Amino acid sequence: MNVKRLFGTLLTILGIFGLIYAGFMFINTSGGAYNYKTMSIFGILGLVFFVAGMGLMRTVKDEPA
Repeated sequence: MNVKRLFGTLLTILGIFGLIYAGFMFINTSGGAYNYKTMSIFGILGLVFFVAGMGLMRTVKDEPA
């Protein structure tokens, strides 16, 4: 397995967990500046990791050995 594809998979999984955690915080918080700040950080980082991981997995071609 290609190292770039493995790294892309890892980034995608981290991005999914970040987005799920941001959604969980959105549903279970009552408000406050700290909660919105934390939720936006996890959401933005999750989105960046997810998009970067999907881009890596899409552009890397498997080469036969």
